[in-house]
Amino acid sequence: MTTKSDSVPAITADPLFSTNYSIYINHTDAGGIVYHANHLVFFENCRRDWFTKLNISGYFLQTQEGHIQHFVVSQAQLQYRKAILLDETIEVRIDKVELKPASIIFYQSIHRRQSIPTQHPKQASSDTLLSSAKIVIACVQNQLNPTASENSEPAATLADGSLSGQSATQNNQTTSIKPVRVPKSLRDTIEQAIHEYNNR
Repeated sequence: MTTKSDSVPAITADPLFSTNYSIYINHTDAGGIVYHANHLVFFENCRRDWFTKLNISGYFLQTQEGHIQHFVVSQAQLQYRKAILLDETIEVRIDKVELKPASIIFYQSIHRRQSIPTQHPKQASSDTLLSSAKIVIACVQNQLNPTASENSEPAATLADGSLSGQSATQNNQTTSIKPVRVPKSLRDTIEQAIHEYNNR
């Protein structure tokens, strides 16, 4: 994963999805400022909450063949603009989503929303952009690769001919991952959400 300060696309005033989070002491340093790494945590939580709203059960998906597919962050480009402070409430947004064959690109932002008292029945509000990001999550599949253990010991043969202890060959399993296409069911769900957003 790379973290950059390169420019990211403009922030939309009407996000695809947004949710609010409160800032607690465990999010901050001794001065009450949110750690830079926690911006990524809030972006992650927002994506997860959006998936939950779409009835997508988390990042781990099982195929009909029994393989486990999931998502990993492969790239992150962030711009930090202003500090997030202890005890305030932030709005985290998904501004735009792009579907690629084996990945999903999220354009996200974090905002501070403040109400401004006015003489009108409706209050105006100010919107302060705190950070923005372009985050790519890649779809990968776990593969278990059986390997024979070099330290395996032959089993002892008892008087009745049965075996005791370990089998003659003890297998270990190593896990590797490979990139795969975004599952069709997930792709269809996200495309439907984007279609509904564009036609509001």
